[in-house]
Amino acid sequence: MLKTNSHDSLLTLAIPVALEEDVLDFLLLHPAWASGFSVIAAQGMGQGALLQSPMELVQGRSGRKLVLVAGVGEHLLLLLKALADEIPSPEVAYWLSPLTASGRLA
Repeated sequence: MLKTNSHDSLLTLAIPVALEEDVLDFLLLHPAWASGFSVIAAQGMGQGALLQSPMELVQGRSGRKLVLVAGVGEHLLLLLKALADEIPSPEVAYWLSPLTASGRLA
């Protein structure tokens, strides 16, 4: 039997690799807002991508991490506000999407 939960939103944070530990530590300190999350290696391209290392300059893309947090929309907005207060960085992008279903397979 499938087990569902009350998560209605998915927060995605696109962060520079240099901020990974700070952001993950912050999330771990706030389990009421982020009871769990996933981290995926990614690369950023385009006008918002700040290229810092010589390799990034050559490739034209920056090393990023995507942090995915499923939760209740209102809680995720509080989490975003607190994160912006703690780590105010223009290099952190986010988007909040509706989550139509989530749960566990068993």
